[in-house]
Amino acid sequence: MASHTAHCEFTIKAPEFAYAHLEQHIDDSGQPVALDELLARSYCASALQQYLGDTGAGIPLDILKVEGRQCWVRMPRDDLRAFAAALTAYRGSVAEGDGTPFLLRIKQCSDWLGTLLGSDALDNLWQG
Repeated sequence: MASHTAHCEFTIKAPEFAYAHLEQHIDDSGQPVALDELLARSYCASALQQYLGDTGAGIPLDILKVEGRQCWVRMPRDDLRAFAAALTAYRGSVAEGDGTPFLLRIKQCSDWLGTLLGSDALDNLWQG
């Protein structure tokens, strides 16, 4: 008997989500603030609120991972431009107590999470 293998193809033209890889900017003048999920979400929400008002505050964000000074964020694909503009325009915040400046900067953005993660692996390959 001959076996039949079903083969199915499909194309995703417009993914539902977009992803951003953020990195904490460290100022030489002070001790870096420990980055966690709550701080990353609060920072992004403040930037969106300042840039777009209540519309920006309503953009749903998912903090996917925080590792050291870096974090990965997921948002609706249509909101990526507004998110990138808000974070770029935001001056940052100051940590309570010692007044250490706190900034998150966009390292990369993409419609595909794999492209963000793959570029880090590529960097590690050549760095050692």
